[in-house]
Amino acid sequence: MKYAYYPGCSLHSTAKEYDMSIKAAFRGLDIGLEEIPDWVCCGASSAHATSEILAHALPAKTLAAVDRDTKGVVVPCAACYSRFRATNAALQEDPELRAQVKSAIGVAYEGEIPVRHPLDVVVNDYGLDAVRAKVSKELTDLRVASYYGCYLSRPPKVVAFDDPENPTSMDDLVAALGAEVVDWPYKTECCGGSLSFTRTDVANRLSHDILAMAADGDADCIAVACPLCQSNLDLQQRRVNRQYGTSFEIPILYFTQLIGLALGMTPRELGLTLHSVNPKKLLKKKALTDLGRR
Repeated sequence: MKYAYYPGCSLHSTAKEYDMSIKAAFRGLDIGLEEIPDWVCCGASSAHATSEILAHALPAKTLAAVDRDTKGVVVPCAACYSRFRATNAALQEDPELRAQVKSAIGVAYEGEIPVRHPLDVVVNDYGLDAVRAKVSKELTDLRVASYYGCYLSRPPKVVAFDDPENPTSMDDLVAALGAEVVDWPYKTECCGGSLSFTRTDVANRLSHDILAMAADGDADCIAVACPLCQSNLDLQQRRVNRQYGTSFEIPILYFTQLIGLALGMTPRELGLTLHSVNPKKLLKKKALTDLGRR
């Protein structure tokens, strides 16, 4: 089982722990990843706001370079995933746009490469039974609130591989790892990540509400599948605490880090030493890993 791999800008910079943990977890599950050579930025919201052609040409340039012998491309960043899926959908439906994009990138691409999120791959391709068979250290007594955010659920016709209103794929994976799933209503609420620098008041309010709801559910940690959500909820917890007089100290972990822990990997292998809210205390309390092996 081999996939092309698109890390995107975040996983090569501010979200190195996501890159580290997906590579480690997929290696532990015997899922092959092959990074696309000479990939380019997906354009994110900047290109989308500037030019429709540019917004689709950037993802198309990378997708056109994907090895056709793979099962598609794995895109961990939910924002990149959304842009890639949107480009595929647009190119499949619009011949004129296909011609314009071809002119821009110098090669024909018609939206034919499957774009997959790693959560989708693990749950629906690899399978939860196969995951359970690989678990060597169950995440017993760890209460996890699964947070999907915006990009994995909206717009549902383009991106969703799960119920857009009440997704359960991450919850099912968390349960397969032996952890306890927190039932909470904020799975797909926006965290305000895109407003972190322009409207900090709004971003703080949205993040506060998510953190408060997770705390009300007695969550030990929040599991995420997006580097923008992780960065916002992790790095900005202190800012939220200052504004609201709260004392949140909730680790924000990538679901791939949870997989790695259940496979017996060390915190250093999974980038768990790179978080703003240090999960060391939680992991030690739950006896989930030998922290002395870092």
